[in-house]
Parts: sequence; C-alpha cells; structure tokens
Amino acid sequence: MSIESPNDLAGMKKVGRVVADVLDTMRRAIRPGLTTRELDEIAARRLAFHGARSAPREAYQFPGYTCISVNEEIVHGIPGDRRIEAGDVVKIDVTAELDGYIADAARTVLVGDVTPIARRLRMSAIKALESALSVARAGERVGAIGRAVHAQATRDGFAVARELAGHGVGRRIHEPPNVLNFDSGSREKLTDGLVIAIEPMLTAIPARCVEESDGWTIRTHNWSLAVHEEHTVVITAGRPLVLTA
Repeated sequence: MSIESPNDLAGMKKVGRVVADVLDTMRRAIRPGLTTRELDEIAARRLAFHGARSAPREAYQFPGYTCISVNEEIVHGIPGDRRIEAGDVVKIDVTAELDGYIADAARTVLVGDVTPIARRLRMSAIKALESALSVARAGERVGAIGRAVHAQATRDGFAVARELAGHGVGRRIHEPPNVLNFDSGSREKLTDGLVIAIEPMLTAIPARCVEESDGWTIRTHNWSLAVHEEHTVVITAGRPLVLTA
C-alpha cells in the first residue's frame, strides 16, 4: 500500500508499534529450556493485549501466532515442542493486523554463548538492513535495496538467501513490490509513501532454500546457519520512516 491520508499513517504507526512491542516481549522471554510453542503463546497474549491479530494466522491459517525459526531454519518456522538451547540462533518474526493495517518485522536473537560466526552473521544482517535503509528513498530503484544488502553480506564473507525477499505490506501481508536481497536489474522505482518490508536473510555459506515436510518451515539445504532482520518502513524523499523500530 501507499500512505494516502493521515489516517493511513496513524494506522500504520500504531500497528508498527504493536509489532515492535511483541518482538521485544518475545526477545526478553527467550531462554534455554523454553519451547517455541511457549514463546509463541507469550506473543499471542501480547497481541491480544493490544487488540491485534496474527496476520499469517488469519490470512494463511498459519499454525501459530508468530514464526519462530532456529539455527538453519531461515523463516516460517512453526512453533512447537522444540526447546531452545544455549548457543541457538532464534529468528522471531511477527506480522500483526490492527484496524485493517498490517506491519511485519523480525529479529535474530542469540541465546547464551553462541559461536563467533553466529555473532558476525547477525551483525552483518543488522548492518545490511541499515545499508538498505540508507538507500531506500523515493525515486531510487527497488533493486538498490537488494544491492546494498548483497554488498554488505559479501563484504562480511556471507551470502543472501536469494529465493526469499521482502515485499510491500499494509493492507495485506504480501503486496507488490518484491524486495529482493540482491539487485536483479529491475527498473521498478520506489515511490513516496510506499510501505514495504525490508528483510535481509543471510546465510553463513551459500545455500539454497528448501521447504521442510511441514509445508511451512524454510531452511538452508546444507544446514548452514541463517539469520533474519526486518523492518516495515514508509518510503519518503529522504530516509524512510521505520514503523517497527
């Protein structure tokens, strides 16, 4: 969607704050021994506190309120009986709907004493997101975002998950445009007021994305470590407005 009125902006800011709060609540709750289902239930209660709904659950009948992916899992992990362990790399991804508006964001949480490569990989994704934000402005090509993400990952010795992408968001979970994490050469332009989710998904070594038998979870084909950072933003003439910070 594009912001077309003060009400649109207020609605997107409000749901963005909800997503940020739920992510922060989940991040604080993560500890060894907690199951991913228990973590999801914490998120569900926080969504209900705000009067918000899980957008993937409503739109796609996703079997959870949030996506929780661990280690080699990149995205769309189903909450379940898996217990979080010290050393795990946990991706928490929240997409909420409130009053007809939808925002989407993700964080990578390092649990306890993780490997040096896990720390470097997460920091690379954070820097890649920041690099993407620095070029995401009205009139620029959508591909500039992917170019910035890919360049940062490459500088740090890592790879992007090429089959996965960010996307437009606002009224539905997935809207145009596709926001790849590399530059495909498309001439599509970012426009003032456009709402998009920018989401670097990086892997420790180059990897293909494969879907698990549950029909949802996407992991690296070679079991390499993956991370995920994401914000929903509004494109402007200058630096984008980050709604989920």
